[in-house]
Order: sequence, then C-alpha cells, then structure tokens
Amino acid sequence: MDRRSLLTAAVAGLFGTRLLPFAVTPALAQEPAAPFGFDAVIALARAAAAEPYTRPLMEMAPPFADLRYDAFRAIRFREDRRLFADGSRAFQMELLPPGHHFQDRIEINLVAADGRVQPVAFSTDYFDFHPDYFPFPDGRAPAGLTEEMGFSGMRVRFPLNRPGVWDEVAVFQGASYFRAVAHDTLFGLSARGLAIGTATPEPEEFPIFKSFWVHEPRAGDEALRLQALLDSESVAGAFDFRIEPGPVTAMRIEAVLFPRREIASAGIAPLTSMYYFGPESRANVDDFRDAVHDSDGLRIVNGYGERIWRPLRNPGGVETSAFSDQNPRAFGLIQRARTFEHFSDAEAHYERRPSAWVEPEGDWGDGAVVLAELPSADEFTDNIVVFWRPEAPLTAGSELRYAYRLSFGETQPDAAPLARVIGTRSGLSILDARERVFVVDFDLGMIDFTTVTPRLEISDGEAKALSMQRLPDGNLARVAFHFVAGERAQAEFRLWLDASGREASEIWLYRWSA
Repeated sequence: MDRRSLLTAAVAGLFGTRLLPFAVTPALAQEPAAPFGFDAVIALARAAAAEPYTRPLMEMAPPFADLRYDAFRAIRFREDRRLFADGSRAFQMELLPPGHHFQDRIEINLVAADGRVQPVAFSTDYFDFHPDYFPFPDGRAPAGLTEEMGFSGMRVRFPLNRPGVWDEVAVFQGASYFRAVAHDTLFGLSARGLAIGTATPEPEEFPIFKSFWVHEPRAGDEALRLQALLDSESVAGAFDFRIEPGPVTAMRIEAVLFPRREIASAGIAPLTSMYYFGPESRANVDDFRDAVHDSDGLRIVNGYGERIWRPLRNPGGVETSAFSDQNPRAFGLIQRARTFEHFSDAEAHYERRPSAWVEPEGDWGDGAVVLAELPSADEFTDNIVVFWRPEAPLTAGSELRYAYRLSFGETQPDAAPLARVIGTRSGLSILDARERVFVVDFDLGMIDFTTVTPRLEISDGEAKALSMQRLPDGNLARVAFHFVAGERAQAEFRLWLDASGREASEIWLYRWSA
C-alpha cells in the first residue's frame, strides 16, 4: 500500500462544497465513517510500521532548487493567504516553502469541526519571491509552476504580546523538530518528536513528521489541536499536540510509537539547544560579549524528589552524562540568565530566550535523563541535547505510549522552597597554578544564611578550602573551593546546602575535564 492509499483509507472523507481561501486536493467521494481524530493517526502509524520505510524526498525544481540560505529566506508567505485569517479565529497559520536543507514533502491537512479532512495542495501562489533573488514580476511565480512540490512545514501565529498583532508562536519544520515561544520571549532552543542514536557510536537517525492534521480553530479557542505522523527507518509513530500560548506556552503531547526494529538508543521528549560560552569558562574565546547561550543549565526533578542543576558546558570533545532515574518528575534546558548585562548583545538578546520544561505523565519506568554536550566554535550550531532514554530497548512490533507536558517560557513552576543555583564560575588559582578555583552562587530565597552549610563530594582529586560567604545584593550566598586534579582526566562534583541533615538547595552537579 502506498502513502496516498494509506491516507485515503484512514481518512475516508473530506469537506463538502464549502469555499475556502486556499488550494485543496480533489475530494473523496465517500462520507467519513467517524470524525477524524488521533485514533486515525494511530491507525496510520500502525499500518506504516508494517511496511518498508520510504523517505518523502522531493526532486527539487526551480525556483526551489539549489537555493542558498539567503535566497531561501527571501521566500515569504503572503499575509493575504494565511489560513484561518477571516478575523474570527484565535489562531492563524502559514505554510513553509521547500528548499535549502528542507527537501522532504510534508503533507498538511485541515480538520473541520465536523471531523472532515481536507488536504492542502501545494502552490507557489502562497509565496512572495524577493526580486533580488528571483526573476519573477511583482514577486509572483508563474501559475502552475512546480505543482508536484510540497511544503516543508508550518508556522502558527497568535496575538501573543499585543491584541491584533499575530506573532509567531510555534514552528514545525525539518525532520521532527519544532519550537515555540511564550509572551515576551524570542525563538531559541528546539524540541524534537523523537531521537534515535543520539550520543551513541551508531549513526544518528532523524525521524520525520511527514504529515500534519490541523484542527480548524474557532473564535475564543485558547488552544490549537494538531496531530502528526512520524516515520523513519526504525519507527513509525502518531503524535497529538495541544498548544496553548501565553505567559508560558504549554504543549500537551501524546506519542504512540511502533518500532520496526529493536531500538536501544531511543530518546523520548528530546530538547536541543546552544551553549557557546559563559562566565564558567571563556577559554579560546575572543568576544566582546560576556556570554553566548540559548540555555545555561539542565534542571532535573528526579523520581526521588531531588532538584538537580547541571551547568552546561562547551567541552573540548563530545561528552555524555546519564542521570539514572525511575519515573522522572520533570527535566528541561533552562535559561536562568535574564539580564541584558549578562550577555551585552543588543541584537540576539539571549536574555529573552525561553526555557523548555518536560513534565512526564504517568510512569515512565527505569531509565536515564541523558545530556550530550558537543564542542562548538560558534553560536550558530546547536551543541546541547537532552532526552529521556528508557532502560529497556523499544522492541520491534511493540506499541509504546508516552504523554507529557512541554512548557516554553522564562521560568519553571516549582513549589519546593529550596535555594537555587544562579551562577557557576571557575579559573586558575592566583596562588597555585596546580589548583582551580570554583565558585557557585545560590539565591537563598526565604532561607536564613546562618542555617545552612555547604557540602561537597568529588569523584577524584582533592577539594580544599570549602567556604561560604554572603553576597552584597539580595539574599545570596557564594560557595567557593579549590580543586586539585587527581590521576583521572575527569572528575564529578556534587555540591549542596545542608540544613540540619536535609537538603536546603538544589544539588549542583558538575563535570571537570582536563
């Protein structure tokens, strides 16, 4: 069964004769047996997993063939062709062109309130082509050009910051990547549907969201509902998204996976970000700014209730850390630096990049939160990945379900009244070049400075002169120590504030590498 037949069998029906402001594929004759929903996408994924995988690569034709980055960016979706832009909907949507790195044909379908499905046919009439890069009069391509092409993804708009201004709030484009912003934030880190082979010796596999079904929003809707069909050599899957923009843009995500083979290196709820440099280390960095990063730490609330903070690094080589756990409560990549002075970048405004926070629903069992840090010589390449890796491999022929809430925003809600790590710095001792000084700053919140004591554990080497002092602004404390390396090339640090035998702070975890 081919992809088109599979879609036809599962959907079994389209809209009637209602006129719509966009191109559509020919309607099917039969009425739908039931309104289209997530169960239909699950059925598609189950059927796809029983067939060999075929990547939906397009043969790129002009004007989309051989585009450089600047030319690709010069193709813009026409504002007058936005979907749902009739003045009464809570959301609007734009379709993204193919070209450059985006060469997979992505099917976009609309689902009406009565459950009927309408595929959106590709047309260059959706786009304006900048005359500096394309020889089209008035920026419009000739009619009928490249009708066999397809879209590369979609962009969701919502009046996020000001009434009547349709801001970008979420983008789905490239493999299974997607990203979102909250009120008064800018696009930064990304999420993925699934990671396979990431941070392992085997080749990494990038599953593709090859089809989307977007449920038409109505006036007053606070959330947008959509589904996606994921496919790759190793797995097919169905994804359900409920996107609610706001001060925190929250996505409720459910995934149903059907592996074609055993997968020992699956990454559930993966996040991808960039860390170039910060106050912790500026080795070999010649830059006027004080820091450059989309995220500065990995935060975990593990199944035992511990709050863990792991500062991110730009290492000299690929480094992987696995934080073993059972039924994790939450994890995410966080941007805690929120002042302009921390970055001093008037263009990128890294202080406005959102954090991303994953809260699993139900029991995820045994496994580990895996952090992969890759070396990077610039700020243009994502070099940080984090995800949940189940201890047991995903077995061929099985059906696995994961549900979680993914939040994009400035902060992460947490009721625990613990001191938070707000800064990590290190450098050579001015007294002894064999020693390295580390300082870790805590925001104590409502905790009395006099009631806590620093505790430090190290896996190798020697820690000396552990101390704590007040900082001048706010209820802040700085813990400092000197580290003398041992025989090993790496050492793990574990630091926290203790109050009469109980943890009064997050646990600061850090890896030193020679």
